[in-house]
Amino acid sequence: MSVVAQIGNALARELAVPDVDTLTTIIVRVLVAALLGGIVGWERENKGRPAGLKTHILVSIGSALFVLAPLMAGIGGDEVTRVMQGIVSGIGFLGAGAILKLDKDERIEGLTTAAGVWMTAAIGMAAGMGQEMVALITTIVALLVVRAIPRMHHPARAAPTGEDISGRDA
Repeated sequence: MSVVAQIGNALARELAVPDVDTLTTIIVRVLVAALLGGIVGWERENKGRPAGLKTHILVSIGSALFVLAPLMAGIGGDEVTRVMQGIVSGIGFLGAGAILKLDKDERIEGLTTAAGVWMTAAIGMAAGMGQEMVALITTIVALLVVRAIPRMHHPARAAPTGEDISGRDA
């Protein structure tokens, strides 16, 4: 067999469409991750938050892919668990970029955005692992949290020494 024929056969194997069952599994898991991530992102975008629809969809489907691909390749649970740990850590860094300290009164914003991105990664991982019902229920609970629990404002506590709460002189 010629080199060209060998390359052609290798490409055909690599790019072959999987069987219907496998293809359906991939499509359902990725679409569920996209849909549920999109629902959370839509809610956040409607509130004018920095991480909106596209961010949440991408985080969710990316997380689904990171667990789906190893599972489909037959990689064992221990190795997939390490992948999941990496996702949790990596999303933590992404979320940290959304957290801003705004003024000397220690007012911080973006914690809910960061938590929402982190939650969306977890939802995507659940969908990617074939736990679509877990992902759906978690999405519903997350939406209840961000919609039903009112924001609580705590007035800044003045320190008796005239310093702000960070310990720096006012």
